[in-house]
Amino acid sequence: MMRNKFIEELDQLSTELVKMGSMCEEGTDIVIKAIKEPHFNEAQLERVVLLEEESDKQEKKIESMCLKLIFSQQPVASDLRLISSVLKMISDLERIADQNLDIMHLLEESENIHGIKHDKLNEMAEACAKMLKDSVDSFIRRDASLAKKVYEEDALIDELFLDVKKEVIRRIGDDEDFSESLIDILMIAKYFERIGDHSVNIAEWVSFVVGE
Repeated sequence: MMRNKFIEELDQLSTELVKMGSMCEEGTDIVIKAIKEPHFNEAQLERVVLLEEESDKQEKKIESMCLKLIFSQQPVASDLRLISSVLKMISDLERIADQNLDIMHLLEESENIHGIKHDKLNEMAEACAKMLKDSVDSFIRRDASLAKKVYEEDALIDELFLDVKKEVIRRIGDDEDFSESLIDILMIAKYFERIGDHSVNIAEWVSFVVGE
C-alpha cells in the first residue's frame, strides 16, 4: 500500500515537471512570434512575464515535492534517479523561462529590430523551440532515442549561431544606423543558444532516468 502511494506521488511529480515544460514551450513560442512581428506587442510581453513567474512558482513546488519524497519515503535506486533528475531538469527549465523573458525585454527596448530581416535568427529560434519540445516529449515518453536526437541537434544550433554572428558583423559595416539593433539580434541569438544548451541538459537527464 505504501509503495502504491509512493508511485502515485512519483507520477504526480512527473506531471508537474511536464506542466513546467509546457510553460517554457509556450513562452518560447510567443518569443518567436514576437521576433517575426513588425511591431512590439505589449500583450506578448505580459504573457511571458506571467509564464516566467509561474515557472518560478512551479520550480519551488517541484523542489518541495522532491524533498518530501526523499525524506518521507524509502526510494529505491531507480526512484532516486528520477527524483534527482527532476531536480536538475527544473533548474534548466527555469533558466529557459528567464531567457524567454530576457529576449522579450530586448525586443521591447530595441528601436529598429523589427525593421531588420533576420532569416538565420528565425531559423535558429525555430530549431531551439523544436529541441525544447523534443526534450520535454522525451521525458513524457521516456524515449532515450528522442533524447539522443535532441543533443545531436545541438551542433545545428551552434552552426546557426555562427551564421547569425557572421551576418551581424557584415551588416554592421554596411549600415551603421542599425548597428545597435544588429547587436541586439546577436544577443537574442546567444539567448537561443543557451535555450538549446538547457534543452540538451534536459535530454541528457532523460537518458539518465531511462538508464541509457
